[in-house]
Amino acid sequence: MSIELKVPAVGESISEVEIGEWLKPEGATVGKDENVVTLESEKATVELPSPVTGKITKILKQKGETASVGEVIGYLDEVAAGPAKAPEAKPAPAKESTGNGHQKSAERETKPFVMPAAQREMAAQHLKPEEVKGTGPGGRVLKEDVQWAAGQPKPEPQKPSAPQPAPAGGREEEVVPMTPLRRAVAKHLVEAQQNAALLTTFNEVDMSAVMLLRKEYQETFQAKYGIKLGFMSFFVKASIDALKLVPQVNAEIRGNNIVYRNYFDVGVAIGGGKGLVVPIIRSAERLSFAEIELAIAEFGKRAKDNKLKPDELQGGTFTISNGGVYGSLLSTPIVNPPQSGILGLHAIQERPIALQGQVVIRPMMYIALTYDHRIVDGREAVTFLKRIKEIVEAPTRMLLEV
Repeated sequence: MSIELKVPAVGESISEVEIGEWLKPEGATVGKDENVVTLESEKATVELPSPVTGKITKILKQKGETASVGEVIGYLDEVAAGPAKAPEAKPAPAKESTGNGHQKSAERETKPFVMPAAQREMAAQHLKPEEVKGTGPGGRVLKEDVQWAAGQPKPEPQKPSAPQPAPAGGREEEVVPMTPLRRAVAKHLVEAQQNAALLTTFNEVDMSAVMLLRKEYQETFQAKYGIKLGFMSFFVKASIDALKLVPQVNAEIRGNNIVYRNYFDVGVAIGGGKGLVVPIIRSAERLSFAEIELAIAEFGKRAKDNKLKPDELQGGTFTISNGGVYGSLLSTPIVNPPQSGILGLHAIQERPIALQGQVVIRPMMYIALTYDHRIVDGREAVTFLKRIKEIVEAPTRMLLEV
């Protein structure tokens, strides 16, 4: 029985996806619920599982091609699941005799590196890597090699009037299409710059108190909750407090109206396998430190595996971006529309500061708030950052709510 593999609904307002890697080629047998292909949208990457145990008979859409939601991209024939087979004994690797009578294992042939453009051409021409001889540096397989192996005429080499010296090292260029996610991020950021009056203000935070608190309770916290106490939960808590004090930063412009929220869905920017993503911690004001840390850790793990769901990336009232994990000392983050503010965190560095008439060394962090000046005034932005600074430098304020 032939079964259609169709593009499923992958999120609200998404009508088209780009075909990613086929995890199973034509002729391969797949089990029920085993993933067969990845589908990339502008919001997330999802994997399409096989509805039954079967054999893939036809692939209609190759990697890089687009398909609409509901469109058939392949077929498989359902097969009955048979009894498990006993593992077959594999023959011992062949050995060859050396000149002095000793035996040594036969060496595996080193597979040539196949350039991504050549991989796509192989899929289109239905060729295998061993059927193509690479002519690139180090035996790399180029797109032209695949075309020649497929029977396309090889261009005649040019005969220059004078010999030209070969360039030192590789000077290849490769044109790779942007993924739907990267295209969406690029479009989103440009629109943010064009449609909002963005301004950034700065402050700096002495991280001594938070670092001391983490050191004192880290072991107990980790034993109880199974996760480390990080810095991000402190800044999420501090941001919620500051958003309550300055509600304009948690609001958005909708037409000619300003929409104020009494809930706090905080987005946390995370570097994923396909680029920067911002999963949302819903109703973060109701969560404990441990629940926030667990949510961030789970998002980070699934972002690297491209397992985030589209609805986990939608919405949000405020965003926190931590460039400090990559070593950034100072930056001006871009607001994620239709939000009105984003908090940028940076690397912690020991710096000399003046404290009670003395020059002392403290672990300092620059923080930045980029905001939409149409709805947030400079005084309010400064007040917001000052509140963040006060809470992080005296974290017991979060418990006493003062």
